[in-house]
Amino acid sequence: MIPALDAGALVFPPFAAYATAAAVLAWGRKPRAREAASLAGAALAVASLAPWVPRVAAGERPEVVLLRVFSGASFALRADPYGLVFALVASSLWFATTVYSIGYMRGLREHAQTRYYASFAAAVGSALGVALAANLLTLYVFYEALTLATYPLVVHKESAEALRAGRKYLAYTLTAGLLLLAGTVALYWTTGTLEFRPGGIGALESAPRTGVRVLFWLLVAGFGVKAALVPLHGWLPTAMIAPTPVSALLHAVAVVKAGVFGCVRMVAFVFGPSLLSESGDAAVLCGIASVTILAGSLLALVQDNLKRRLAFSTVSQLSYIVLGAALLTPSGWLGSGFHLVNHAFLKITLFFCAGAIYVETGYERVSELGGIGRRMPLTMLAFALASLGLAGIPPMGAFWSKWYLCLGSLEAHEIVFALVLVASGLLNLAYFVPIVYVAFFGRRGTAATPTEARPSLLFPLLATAVVSVLLGLWPGLGFGLFELVRAALPVR
Repeated sequence: MIPALDAGALVFPPFAAYATAAAVLAWGRKPRAREAASLAGAALAVASLAPWVPRVAAGERPEVVLLRVFSGASFALRADPYGLVFALVASSLWFATTVYSIGYMRGLREHAQTRYYASFAAAVGSALGVALAANLLTLYVFYEALTLATYPLVVHKESAEALRAGRKYLAYTLTAGLLLLAGTVALYWTTGTLEFRPGGIGALESAPRTGVRVLFWLLVAGFGVKAALVPLHGWLPTAMIAPTPVSALLHAVAVVKAGVFGCVRMVAFVFGPSLLSESGDAAVLCGIASVTILAGSLLALVQDNLKRRLAFSTVSQLSYIVLGAALLTPSGWLGSGFHLVNHAFLKITLFFCAGAIYVETGYERVSELGGIGRRMPLTMLAFALASLGLAGIPPMGAFWSKWYLCLGSLEAHEIVFALVLVASGLLNLAYFVPIVYVAFFGRRGTAATPTEARPSLLFPLLATAVVSVLLGLWPGLGFGLFELVRAALPVR
């Protein structure tokens, strides 16, 4: 039986996360209380979103208006299939990352843990607001709140290098925010509305084509910074100075996912397939995404620092999502939406493994990992599964998202993009397989290492690895996740 829900319940997930941040600050001197508050907030966010899945998949689009700013623009939340997918991923991985953070932060005796947990909750709350935003104005507010919430996490170590990384992060993201604000104002001036509509805002069809194209690229640039599109990706590898759970947040849960989510919203729910196909801008975006896919993969090949290798892998993998949306085909869209889910679980598994290795051994470089798989077999097994998954090897879930992305390329009669995806898969194997091989068959390092990572680090990474396998074997995971992605199709 589908539970009775009022649209006002949509307010709960993002603002519950903000309330969690406030509770953490209030109980800052009680470590167990702030950790319990974080776990409770994450669990409540997931529980509040799950009942909406069957209703939204069945066609409902519940919406709550919190503030009417002016005609055609309000501060409002709406549950549509695409936003609900993102919200479910962010909230569920918030819970996993909180469990992991307890082991990581305690294991390294990190300072400023109250600030850390509070900022983390605020960042996830902002990501949930982005996911559930009914229009571009609401998305913009939460998008900028996400920048502010994640800055304390990037500079957590408070070293000179961390502060430099924080300045670079703000320089990129605040500049992107200004572009996004200008685009939001221009869109309202042109159309009189900021609402997200499947297939695009109809008023843009009658607007001057040159102005529409400028507006499109203005908005794509604003979202493209957090989406790490080349050449706007420079902040992402630098931000790896942050603690590993923060890196996981940046790459799998919140910041970069908010960027690609925004790009997809622009393609499918603001400008629409018809307009972008006619102007040729979708083809240009496909080209930019393809360059980013290959450049990120090539840069990952030459990184010895494990987190930086994972960071450049993210640069590459995120553009799969942008490429799939810009193909403007049903299969491309399906692959794009499903890859948003698969990449999240796979990449967070890899970062969890990197953090577990660092906590237990102090190792940060690929060249130091010889024999680590014989001493931390479960950790490195999870790493191996996630690595193969990102390369598109079955039975991992990303096999299906890449399958549909390749089908989408063929539907668009653009075999070159399918070849880009194949080349990227091979490059994925080139920079991940040597890590796995050296870990299990290489010469042992010199550091004394426990048999395996401590449970609070190990259980989350095993859980996300198992989900990644299940997404391949059972894409719906029992509650219609794949069907929800399919329901989000703006093109048929």
